Amino acid sequence: MTFATPCEDYKVSPVLAKALDRLFILHADHEQNASTSTVRIAGSSGANPFGLHIRRRRLAVGPAHGGANEAVIAMLTEIGDKKRIPEYVKKAKDKNDSFRLMGFGHRVYKNYDPRAKLIRQTCYEVLEEVGIKNEPLLDLAMALEKVALEDDYFIEHKLYPNVDFYSGIIYRAMASRRRCSRRSSPSPARSAGSPSGRRC
Repeated sequence: MTFATPCEDYKVSPVLAKALDRLFILHADHEQNASTSTVRIAGSSGANPFGLHIRRRRLAVGPAHGGANEAVIAMLTEIGDKKRIPEYVKKAKDKNDSFRLMGFGHRVYKNYDPRAKLIRQTCYEVLEEVGIKNEPLLDLAMALEKVALEDDYFIEHKLYPNVDFYSGIIYRAMASRRRCSRRSSPSPARSAGSPSGRRC
């Protein structure tokens, strides 16, 4: 349903199916988060289940919740180059600067989020499956993670990559697969949105 078109047969990629299963499970492991709380509170009134999930979905698009992986992509795009990582790490540590490193820290996990390690491995698998050999955002994310894990400020404040840090790159690569799987010639607008500036 995600990648197929109604007029074509579609063979499900086992790699992408496994990746989605893993992502859904790992994103669900979020305890009493904002959307869970919203559904439980609204549900206590006996509200319609469909209405509850509409509320949950509206809440989930925020950059501090379900939209967090999209915020990571925006942040990495803003940083743009490994050479600029020290500059942005310095900004993140400045209390007077509005910039924040997205995809770091967790309310419950006060060490390296174990889900992030699994998602990083999944990222490699998905990129290989969709044929993206060089993904600048992944290289940038890994370089940023390395700097942050070695920085005393992040260690002291227990700020480690969380579940959202690498998942946005996976969703972006899957979106590329959908664009590139169409038989029609790609439009410039569609091609320009491909990761790594890749033409489909």
